[in-house]
Amino acid sequence: MHTTTTEAIILAGGLGTRLRSAVPDLPKCMAPVAGRPFLAYVIDSLRREGIRRFIFSLGYRAEDITAFLASEFKTLDYTIVIEEEPLGTGGAIALCLPQVKGATVLIANGDTLFRIDILAMEAVHEATGAECTLALKPMRDFDRYGVVTLSENGSVTGFQEKRGYSEGLINGGLYLLGKHQFSARPFPERFSFEKDFLEPVATAGALSGCIQEGYFIDIGIPEDFHNAQADLQLPPLDLSAPDKSWTLFLDRDGVINEEHVGTYILHWGEFRFSEGVLDAMRILGERFGRIIIVTNQRGVGRGLMSAADLERIHTEMVRAIEDAGGRVDAVYFCTDTDPTSFNRKPNPGMAFQAASHFPEIDLSRAIMVGNKPSDARFGRAAGMHTVFVTTTNPGQPYPHPDIDLLLPSLPAFARALQS
Repeated sequence: MHTTTTEAIILAGGLGTRLRSAVPDLPKCMAPVAGRPFLAYVIDSLRREGIRRFIFSLGYRAEDITAFLASEFKTLDYTIVIEEEPLGTGGAIALCLPQVKGATVLIANGDTLFRIDILAMEAVHEATGAECTLALKPMRDFDRYGVVTLSENGSVTGFQEKRGYSEGLINGGLYLLGKHQFSARPFPERFSFEKDFLEPVATAGALSGCIQEGYFIDIGIPEDFHNAQADLQLPPLDLSAPDKSWTLFLDRDGVINEEHVGTYILHWGEFRFSEGVLDAMRILGERFGRIIIVTNQRGVGRGLMSAADLERIHTEMVRAIEDAGGRVDAVYFCTDTDPTSFNRKPNPGMAFQAASHFPEIDLSRAIMVGNKPSDARFGRAAGMHTVFVTTTNPGQPYPHPDIDLLLPSLPAFARALQS
């Protein structure tokens, strides 16, 4: 993933009055969907597209959202901006823009999930020289949304009012916005992004549109909120499904080798394979098309061991696995000490590194096996199935929204695949 836009403003300050009958006393983005607040799906979806830093625009019941982020996304790189009074969508964006470090920012709504291809949006944005590029969703037989009209060169030419349409392009509520151009406009403190910016500047050729076919849902009304429950509920992990088109991601310490709880494996002399793991790796190598190891190694960043020490551990580990008839296709590690590092689990960066190096990897056809909650969160954030092995955390709560299957060890997982 090589996006130039790595920041997003999430508008999550609305009252959600239309959803009150289904979800009383919660911000819309905190509505529970398939066991998780809806906002979690928005964050994970955007991170899969390369967004690394978030600015949350909050208002109504901001404390609910700040508590959720502090608890469940404590390693996310984010900033919170709170509206003391409602400023409209435009005013909220303008209030957040000083926190944006780059030249472009992705604008998203906390109550809308639209799985976009941000690289495609960036290509349109650059080719057209637009001030703002809209993600547009083709839709049939609808009356809840207005329609966006496009010219042949991709410029937005206008917006049609809500009414019954047999088909058309709707505004999906995701925008690539040029920070400096937008900031230079003389807006009032309170204004609508849609009515006071998008609609007036469309005739000036300042907007472009990028058609996106990904999944779209806006939970602003009870009907679509209920639809999201089924849509976003992950199917059970079927252990008969994995074949050579699937990828297996493995944590290292506590999964492959005996973990030194509270400290680190500092050199190869301290490394000990867990019982039965070498035989398990042979079985897993026969089943999966790719086997990837992903491991946090903060000991290097703390100066407790050298990069050369870590390299030797991994070289000898892979050699021993191969000598036993197994296979490891790549080892990814993060030595960063900053918990918000995008490549440090539970953040999903290492999964995206693997997918960029091995284009055949489909993260929806992948399983992450780990022994810590951060491993499960890493897998789920990247869009994988997850297996939790209880080697060092026997008291892990289960069922859990980030965990598909709980087993005692990696050999137990290999046996379960064979049964």
